[in-house]
Amino acid sequence: IVSLTIYVAIALALILATLRRVCVGDRLVRAGAWGRTALPLATKFTGKRLGIVGLGRIGRAVAKRASGFDVTIAYTDRQAVADTPYPFQPSLVALARESDILVVAAAGGPTSRHLVGREVLDALGPDGILVNVARGSIVDEAALVDALREGRLGGAGLDVFEAEPRVPEALWGMDQVVLQPHQASATHETREA
Repeated sequence: IVSLTIYVAIALALILATLRRVCVGDRLVRAGAWGRTALPLATKFTGKRLGIVGLGRIGRAVAKRASGFDVTIAYTDRQAVADTPYPFQPSLVALARESDILVVAAAGGPTSRHLVGREVLDALGPDGILVNVARGSIVDEAALVDALREGRLGGAGLDVFEAEPRVPEALWGMDQVVLQPHQASATHETREA
């Protein structure tokens, strides 16, 4: 249960850091450029449409915690999940089209490899944010890099990658991307538990 909470925390941290441009602001301050360089306006989380890919334990916990931000939540999964207040969208592309932020919390494996590809990223759109705390293999990284580079996707918060610890160098310099070294469970409390 502790690690479940940690995955939720990293998902929300990535959402907030990406939307609020936390890392960009940090770099600006550290470079001594505060007051000399304008930081572009950020985006608030409140009122956004959150799509969740995989409404298992982690997906449900992300939805529960995110609801405190007054977001509209919908999800997709292999089938509808009983006893949930969130609307089920059987089409991942449709869910992406209806979302401002798409959180990947699905199980990895051969059947979910590159589940999030160009069509899903294009449906999420130039203002959309992709957050992946599941498995790197679920997102087609080449398609993700292209979508970000070409402005077809607004941003990404990533804790997992296809070929860890290798991260596409193209992502390193993108201000609209927040990168983490697969650290969702890297806390003293989780390791002790």
